[in-house]
Amino acid sequence: MTRDHAYRMLGWRLKQAGIATPELDARLLVQAAAGCDEIDMIREPGRMLAPGEVERLAGFEARRLAHEPVSRIIGIREFWGLAFKVTPATLDPRPDSETLVVAALELMPKDRAPSILDLGTGTGCLLIALLHERADARGLGVDISPEALKVAERNADALGVGGRVAFRHANWAEGIDQRFDLVISNPPYIAPAEIERLAPEVRDHDPRLALDGGADGLEAYRAIAALLPRLLCAEGHAVIELGDGQADDVRVIFERAGFVVPRIAPDIESRPRALVARLPRP
Repeated sequence: MTRDHAYRMLGWRLKQAGIATPELDARLLVQAAAGCDEIDMIREPGRMLAPGEVERLAGFEARRLAHEPVSRIIGIREFWGLAFKVTPATLDPRPDSETLVVAALELMPKDRAPSILDLGTGTGCLLIALLHERADARGLGVDISPEALKVAERNADALGVGGRVAFRHANWAEGIDQRFDLVISNPPYIAPAEIERLAPEVRDHDPRLALDGGADGLEAYRAIAALLPRLLCAEGHAVIELGDGQADDVRVIFERAGFVVPRIAPDIESRPRALVARLPRP
């Protein structure tokens, strides 16, 4: 079986099974099974798969047909053009969250090296993407999961920003007495009853700790809003990811905590995704 034939046949079978992105998934799985990249696939589509590669691909196919995400199967998710390692301890980074990176880059000070705090860092994708764009920035990533922090540390080192970032095991901002130019977070924001209705790729594979936002899905927002006054510099900003349909409720939470909400940025599908908050100016 050639690489190209394997890709086409797997794509067809995934499509028949109702997988949302069959061609993309098939291409990524064939590349992972064959140990090649996109350029190799283009240059040598007729290269035969070795027996071990065929066996590996069959295992990948079975897992994808069982609705395990491709990123979980191959252990890598691309985010902001960077390859992030993912494990069962981390949330799977998704393109919608890149909205936070875009908003944050516009807000960070241009006249000095910015300091960044990432609450609930997971893979470190938000913080590492920002450090990748701002070579003068330094950051701190916090997570309640020690296993997730190990993944974030490996990602930071692999992506060349390890010397400008530290990671801390804590419950939100516990023990942090520093102020930051930017606080960014993708908190858990799904109510428990809604988790059971999620797609199996999310429900069965993302860690519950990274999904469960309490009874109404808003508990993490309340906690963050209460902490921010002692974490933000006077001119600093917070950029917080929103769940679907939560924009109005979260805006109220932050405004009642004394913040100004100058903007809520939409994602690529025009859904409110990134809430921007700041302290009132004197």
